[in-house]
Amino acid sequence: MKLFLTGASFDPSFGGPAYSVPALGAALARTGITVGLWAPDGTALTSPTVPQRNGLMPLGGDLQAAIGRLGRADLIHDNGMWLPHHHAIARLARARAIPRVVSLRGMLEPWAINHRKWKKKLAWAMYQARDLRSAKLLHATADIEATNARALGLSGSCCVVPNGVDLPSHSAADHLEPGPRDLRTALFVSRVHPKKGLPMLVRAWHRLAPKGWQLVIAGPDEDDHAAEVQALVDKLGVRDHVRLIGPIYGPEKDALFQTADLFVLPTYSENFGIAIAEALAYEIPVLTTRGAPWALLETHRCGWWVDPTEDAVFTGLRSAIGLSDDARREMGRRGSAMVAEQFDWGGIAVQFQKHYSAVLG
Repeated sequence: MKLFLTGASFDPSFGGPAYSVPALGAALARTGITVGLWAPDGTALTSPTVPQRNGLMPLGGDLQAAIGRLGRADLIHDNGMWLPHHHAIARLARARAIPRVVSLRGMLEPWAINHRKWKKKLAWAMYQARDLRSAKLLHATADIEATNARALGLSGSCCVVPNGVDLPSHSAADHLEPGPRDLRTALFVSRVHPKKGLPMLVRAWHRLAPKGWQLVIAGPDEDDHAAEVQALVDKLGVRDHVRLIGPIYGPEKDALFQTADLFVLPTYSENFGIAIAEALAYEIPVLTTRGAPWALLETHRCGWWVDPTEDAVFTGLRSAIGLSDDARREMGRRGSAMVAEQFDWGGIAVQFQKHYSAVLG
């Protein structure tokens, strides 16, 4: 099978799909599928998120040239929607009679639909609804994402397959200093974007004022939201223990996870939330909201799953910070075991392989 796998960009600043799409491609290549990986900005050839081995074929150039270098593709798997290149891929697939799978990537969630609503409403009427209905298969990462897609009238075939996660060779607990420590860390790692709920988190943190704790906010800025969050930090007088440190990648990101005691993602909307899975892989308990599809935090007793409100985040923080170090580490160990069992990329690739085969008949 020859698969043409696409994304908007594999630059790390683009968030979860910049990591998960190349990782899926590498996992599929290990099963024997020929995978051509392409993004319109050429980052398949340059991004550190793209594995340069494992049989994956990074492709550059425009869409026509890239798919030509792959040869006759049996299947196209596009990730996302709304942008011009997604529409171009849909037209190319129809013109060449190539079956197409589309991963929704959270872009039909209610919060996302209402963000820049009128622009999306126009695009939906002009081309986006038709493009999605012409796909042979839609892919959601959680049941709620599939339900939201159907609520918009997309009644065709839809599969639910979660993202995978790369398991670290060590846990955060392995690198924490033994014995008493003066400062513990609650960590946020994601895009600094309005949908991530950071003002709500900062206000809850100010109310709690936990002694011996710091809140570290890491991630690339989007829509100048970092300035808004920093202004709130300054207004509330919590600059001494709430820090925005900008984007982190590679070893720096690894080191930050290694020293975290709690991971916090107070989001209004996620189709998956790959940073949650990453934190759990490092044996860090997680506090997130019901805007992310992570009921597993409760069923596996490895975190807190609360309403996306300031009061609920405050209550969750108070509960998490009130636990002993040993109790949090035990929660983290349960989370890591769950991630290893359910979100290994090898198993995810096998699920996609079955769905691809069904599409191809």
